[in-house]
Amino acid sequence: MQYSVTNLDGQSVGSIELADSVFGVQVREDILARVIQWQLDKRRAGTHKTKTVGEVSGSGVKPFKQKGTGRARQGLDRAPQMRHGGVVFGPVVRSHAYGLTKKVRALGMRVALSMKAKNGKLVIVDSLTAEKPNTKTLQAACNKNGWKSVLFVGGETVDSNFALSARNIINTDVLPAQGANVYDIVRRDVLVLSQDAVAQLEGRLKND
Repeated sequence: MQYSVTNLDGQSVGSIELADSVFGVQVREDILARVIQWQLDKRRAGTHKTKTVGEVSGSGVKPFKQKGTGRARQGLDRAPQMRHGGVVFGPVVRSHAYGLTKKVRALGMRVALSMKAKNGKLVIVDSLTAEKPNTKTLQAACNKNGWKSVLFVGGETVDSNFALSARNIINTDVLPAQGANVYDIVRRDVLVLSQDAVAQLEGRLKND
């Protein structure tokens, strides 16, 4: 499909042919949910931990005799029902990551890109470069285009001056094409791709 190409000032500079197999697939929210949940689970630290009976401090001596005290019988001060005792079935240090097939991950990217294109939230620009770091200029361009929450995706590498310009702008992210992912695309309102990014993404997703 044909899609217009602009510059950061919003002026039209031509058009580009987008692959329907990447930017024109059916929007499936179930696939988006699966891929986003996979991403978020994979990044969890998993460092939550409680102490079991074998880890809390205390001896293994019976706290008091079995009979004649009028109290319920107890065998261990470190038992879960005792004060300062261990925790039963508490969380342990572990990885929350799980596998997701390459086919589903690639489909998730196609769906995310297609959703932005369908909703008019996809912008293709000629390039994402800056002669020098200048946050004020980039902020003015974002305000002019009405971009309050935006993800910029460059080509194989991100222009360092452009990345520095965007670093202090709230709700603005900059990624190389290789780092583009479903979660970051969905969490920002507008997706801005350079022409190099389009070529990189189509090359990456057409073959998956």
